[in-house]
Amino acid sequence: MSILVVGSVAYDTVETPRERRERQLGGSASFFSLAASRFAPVRAVGVVGDDFRAADLALLAARGVDTAGILRRGGPTFHWSGRYHEDLIERDTLATELGVFQDFAPELPAGWRETPYLFLANIHPSLQADVLDRMVAPRLVVLDTMNLWIKTTRRELQEVLARVDVVLLNDGEARLLSGQRSLAAAATAIRELGPARVVIKKGEHGALLFGRDSLLAVPALLLPEVVDPTGAGDCFAGGFVGHLAASGAKRDDGDPVFRQAMLAGTAVASACPEAFSVDGILALDEAGYARRLATLAAMMTP
Repeated sequence: MSILVVGSVAYDTVETPRERRERQLGGSASFFSLAASRFAPVRAVGVVGDDFRAADLALLAARGVDTAGILRRGGPTFHWSGRYHEDLIERDTLATELGVFQDFAPELPAGWRETPYLFLANIHPSLQADVLDRMVAPRLVVLDTMNLWIKTTRRELQEVLARVDVVLLNDGEARLLSGQRSLAAAATAIRELGPARVVIKKGEHGALLFGRDSLLAVPALLLPEVVDPTGAGDCFAGGFVGHLAASGAKRDDGDPVFRQAMLAGTAVASACPEAFSVDGILALDEAGYARRLATLAAMMTP
């Protein structure tokens, strides 16, 4: 079943302790789409400027991503620049140039309103709500957000959370949104806002899935080398939602399908930091994906 993703399509300039890359393909919708398209057809909604390379749109299309919802506007493409610390975990944002993304108003091509799976990437909650208003009975809605929206648009965010099935957050975002230090207490408080399930991402320490009466902890795969972790969280979301779409999952399904989705998300996301930009995801073949799943299974077997 198809997935609709609404988010940013951007260019990133990334500096690590060892290398610097200028204006490489990035953005939440880009990373998510390339990860999710391994499992299911993806329809991407976003906006790019007149400087966006045709080759990058072609790359998305070649991976099974329908780019009819990515509009080209006059002006510069959203550009983010950041510098990673020596640990390749902490980073400093050097510049955020919104460009045409500043006036982003999602437009859904004909027939896309009926897409069964919806992923709302970490855009403004009012835009997330607007897209939800236009959808026709989606089978499953998954939402991502970030500290900025929690701090500045809490009311709007909570209104959207009441309408979604799964929310993805990192541990800091979960604590900020809930006001709780304990992640278990944070997940309970967030579930009370509406989502049936809460996924808390912990980077190199794995991820947690909280349901009504269940908890699943999935470890992170240990990588021999981390090159560029940008986009790993969006790739996790892509693998997670992609597996759910391929399985035909819905809100009230039991834990097993969501457990497998967590494993899929973790396996796919582990490829992202192995190269700059989207190159790690593009290099992940079926054999490599299967090996990562097998390693995860071994790590989780008593």
